[in-house]
This record gives sequence, structure tokens and C-alpha cells, in this order.
Amino acid sequence: MATKIRLQRHGKKGKPFYYIVVADARAPRDGRFIERLGSYNPNTNPATIDINFDKTLEWVNTGAQPTDTCRAILSYKGVLYKKHLEGGVKKGALTEEQAAEKFAAWTDLKDGKITGKKTSLLSAKDEARKAALAAEAKKKEEKAAAIAAKNAPVAEEVEVEEAPAAEADADSAE
Repeated sequence: MATKIRLQRHGKKGKPFYYIVVADARAPRDGRFIERLGSYNPNTNPATIDINFDKTLEWVNTGAQPTDTCRAILSYKGVLYKKHLEGGVKKGALTEEQAAEKFAAWTDLKDGKITGKKTSLLSAKDEARKAALAAEAKKKEEKAAAIAAKNAPVAEEVEVEEAPAAEADADSAE
């Protein structure tokens, strides 16, 4: 029986949520499956991927073929890299310790990239919020100035202009 590792769609219209499953290649997309390996939520940024690493590695090693999207997900999580390193150990190119070191280094690098992306997204969100608040404060000040100018009594300005003229007339009379 040909098995595939593929996505099974769930969720509302426009808000997809996927289960990562192992299914018979002939089964329909959202139909019967053999085992559920994890979940994938593309609605979050970065996408949330929860996967049982050991079960997935076992299925990949026994010959289950991932679809294109699942291949990208498994590559992102390191399942395919772990399979690659295990193949090198079987051939004698690497020792178990070297393979474990390489995988640990790759995992640390990947975690650093993910953390960097999350922090940059948070900082960009904070900057956007600060800019929006500054623009809102500026608009509020402009509106307050416009209201103050509209409500200011015009008669006082006329009296102020007449008073110097009256003083000038009084000075010329003397």
C-alpha cells in the first residue's frame, strides 16, 4: 500500500487549519487516514507547526512519501535533515556523535532564526502602533487648534486694533 504524508484541511472558510496525517494514497483528501502526526496553522505569523518528530521520522524512513507542502514543512522542522544524517551514519560517512552534533547545531541556528523573526515582527508591530498614536495625537492637536480658532471671539481683535488708533489720535491732539 502506497502511503502519503499530507495535509487534511479543517477550519472555517478563509481560515484554514490543517492536520498532518499519514494516509493511503488512494484515500480522499479529508477522508480516512492511518495516523495523525501533527498540525499546521498558516493563519499565525510565523505559521504554527506542531509535529510528533519521532513518529514522522519513522514514517519517512519506512517509505511514506510527503506531498510538496508536507515536504516543505518536514524540511522546516528538520525531519528530512535528520533522515539525511541517519543515511550518512548507515553508509559510514559519519558517526552517531557527529550526526547528533550537526543536527543540534542546525536546530540551534533554526531556533535563532525563528526567534529573530518573532522579535522583528513584534518590534515592527510596536513601531506601527507608536506611529499611529503619534499621528492620532497630531490630528487631535490640529483639531483642537481649529476649534479654538473657531470659538475665539472676533470682537476682541477689533477692539485691540481700534485702541491703538484711539491712542494715536489722543497723541496727535496734544
